Amino acid sequence: MSKHTASRESRESEVSLAELRGDCARMAPHWAAPVKTATTPVKPSLIHGVTVPPASARLIDAMSEYGD
Repeated sequence: MSKHTASRESRESEVSLAELRGDCARMAPHWAAPVKTATTPVKPSLIHGVTVPPASARLIDAMSEYGD
């Protein structure tokens, strides 16, 4: 068993973190989330000028194995 005790700085940061969390919890009801707006997809024919390096394209192509 360790005889290590928390330093003064450590104890202060823990108290500060607890106070911060409490402040955030009290303020949360006052923060309004923006209204979600529906976005319309862009036609592929309108997308031009995008260049993707081959290594990045292979990486993205391989990601479907993990996400599907």
